[in-house]
Amino acid sequence: MSTAILIILDGLGVGGAPDAEEYGDVGSDTLGNMSRVMDGINVPTLASLGLGNLSQIQNVPPSENPCGTYGRLEEISCGKDSTTGHWELMGVHTSVAFPTYEGGFPEDLLAEFSKRTGYGVIGNKAASGTDIIEELGDQHIASRDLIVYTSADSVFQIAAHDDVCDIDELYRVCAIAREMFVEPHNISRVIARPFTGKSGEYARTPYRKDYSVNPPSSMILPALQQSGVVIESIGKIYDLYNGFGIGQSHVSKSNAEGMENLARLYSEKTDGDRLILLNLVDFDMLWGHRNDPKGMKEGLEIFDQWLEGFLQQMQDGDLLMMTADHGNDPTTPGSDHSREHVPMLAYMAGEAGGNNVGTRKGFMDLGATLIEYFGREIECNGVSFYSQLKN
Repeated sequence: MSTAILIILDGLGVGGAPDAEEYGDVGSDTLGNMSRVMDGINVPTLASLGLGNLSQIQNVPPSENPCGTYGRLEEISCGKDSTTGHWELMGVHTSVAFPTYEGGFPEDLLAEFSKRTGYGVIGNKAASGTDIIEELGDQHIASRDLIVYTSADSVFQIAAHDDVCDIDELYRVCAIAREMFVEPHNISRVIARPFTGKSGEYARTPYRKDYSVNPPSSMILPALQQSGVVIESIGKIYDLYNGFGIGQSHVSKSNAEGMENLARLYSEKTDGDRLILLNLVDFDMLWGHRNDPKGMKEGLEIFDQWLEGFLQQMQDGDLLMMTADHGNDPTTPGSDHSREHVPMLAYMAGEAGGNNVGTRKGFMDLGATLIEYFGREIECNGVSFYSQLKN
């Protein structure tokens, strides 16, 4: 009866991807740059696990005797979006990047969207989500046309005020859009972006929903589930995998809610092996995309304090792994994801830790490690480092 936990610290890269230049991300280093701008960060629990051994993070020196196993993961898939990163962690190598539309979506696609949904479209450009509702919110309410926008990622985002579309109606529209986007326009995600409030005070609500393309058969979660591992998710992870291989999903709209849900689920002991997946979205959604290093620093320090208590509750033999799906440097121009290495910190309760697994070529080594931890015989693209979790 083993429990493994995977926490995705959404967007917290540690810099230095070899192909960063191809993505326009030379110099991006989410944790390093954020810590320097903020004159250091105070994360003693993460430091004790080996975070400072991965890169130069101000006020987080390398640990001589870390209690965790530590390393970096290098993405090999094409892209730097959430879907690509999460999929690679679970064994999927995306060799062809999902299409992007920074110049706007083709007019014939938008005409078909309007025909199927009954709504006109305004916007149709790459934009910050908060900026575009401020820019077009009044026009949207007056015309009842939907705000459609994208980013450097492969996303079709639909923003609607709750006086124009209630949440069920917005979800209906997004489901229609998801059905439309097939080859060659098989975008990674359609995203519902509801907002509320009055002119000049518009604010997004917490009822975002992602409609992802289906993952390929090489994704390991269904095989783990079929082998008897109970898999639960917290936050947007269920949406990113379209539920493939996941049993129960628990809604989480913030880091605080995600941490609370994880503590509760972990305390509810169950029979058999179990994997709990948690995505902490605020690092990316609130602070990375909005270029807010102060918020990111404070959020990471709050997480670190919570983590100290959580580690003390873990039972011997249970495993906690932490990583990210991409970078999102809040100190660089623009508000998009960044192509970076991501951290890999692992803590197995009852083990001494202290091992350096180096830089792993492929996020999928983490998935392979989970397979070996549960003692399953499942084919996976990655190379396990399970033996280095134990001393």
